[in-house]
Amino acid sequence: MWTALWNRLAHPGHFLRWSGAALPWLAAASGLLVAVGLYLTFFVVPPDYQQGDTVRIMYVHVPAAILGMGFYGAMTLSAIGTLVWRHPLADVSQRAAAPIGAAFTLICLVTGSLWGKPMWGTYWVWDARLTSMLVLFLIYCGIIALWRTIEDPSRAARAVSILTLVGAVNLPIIKFSVNWWSTLHQPASILRMGGSAIDSSMLYPLLEMVLAMTLLGITLHLQAMRTEITRRRVRTLLIRQAERLDAGVQGASPVTRAAASLPVGQAI
Repeated sequence: MWTALWNRLAHPGHFLRWSGAALPWLAAASGLLVAVGLYLTFFVVPPDYQQGDTVRIMYVHVPAAILGMGFYGAMTLSAIGTLVWRHPLADVSQRAAAPIGAAFTLICLVTGSLWGKPMWGTYWVWDARLTSMLVLFLIYCGIIALWRTIEDPSRAARAVSILTLVGAVNLPIIKFSVNWWSTLHQPASILRMGGSAIDSSMLYPLLEMVLAMTLLGITLHLQAMRTEITRRRVRTLLIRQAERLDAGVQGASPVTRAAASLPVGQAI
């Protein structure tokens, strides 16, 4: 049963069918949840007794940080799927996820800087958590650049998968940096021993925003995968068309081959 399900999920045509049916519903649900989350953030959540209204940045900053790391975790699994199982959609998923994960990581860095100015008196410090998050963004940029550098999708997928697995060592550093080193960044507040340190009036809207942005990220990822599959199909068709034209020219007369080799519009 699992083998049959794996093979069905590995088929791009099957993926295009079910993702095409699911995307409108996912887009509508994520849009609704984001709208509700923003309403709660700006009109319902009370200001913090120490940070005031600046705490509202948290409702974008924290979900963006979670998704920046989450997308890289998904890319790591895709890299294993590419190198070990040769899953046809693994490298498609990996390439589609990289720009989205980079965008969420950049949002995390920008909102963190805006939040840090009133709290720490500066937009940036070389804090362990901030620095490791910046390294994650640079790794994302390197992966995107490598995808664009290597034209052949198979060679690019293998090279990117190796780079992704090497960069995955940064994920536990980001997670546990606040525990391993003395940092300005606050320690874990949601998932920790003894329960959350955030009051329920702030915790539930925050969880709602995490869910909303996660659903938005999934929607963007599925659409990006569909676009990547279509792009590769177009590339394959163009290559086959070029091969047929080349074969036709090779089988033609010498005069025809000479004419085909000339620039367009130039007579023999």
